Amino acid sequence: MREPSHPRTGLSGNRYGRPVPVLVLAAVSMAFALTGCSQDATCGGDEYPILNVGSTGSACAPNGHEPPKGYTRYPKGKVPEHVGDKWDTYWQSHTVDKSGKIIKAPKG
Repeated sequence: MREPSHPRTGLSGNRYGRPVPVLVLAAVSMAFALTGCSQDATCGGDEYPILNVGSTGSACAPNGHEPPKGYTRYPKGKVPEHVGDKWDTYWQSHTVDKSGKIIKAPKG
């Protein structure tokens, strides 16, 4: 005796053969991407951002280490945390001089 033919069902019993948790995970991931919750961090979790003195260049230094020569820490309260955030944008046109004073970055 042959079994009756019907649409394929998966673990969840839906007709597309995909378990419901996979679809929920995909929807949640898309929501994070669309709301900006997945912004790129300026530095990795074990690093902090540093600024090139006299230029708009930046880099990341390992936590617990001082910045290398030619770099300094960002001024307190003005540290970029994510690519494109308020302070990341600000420091594209500003820098600090050798005395630590915030100045307009030289063009070029």
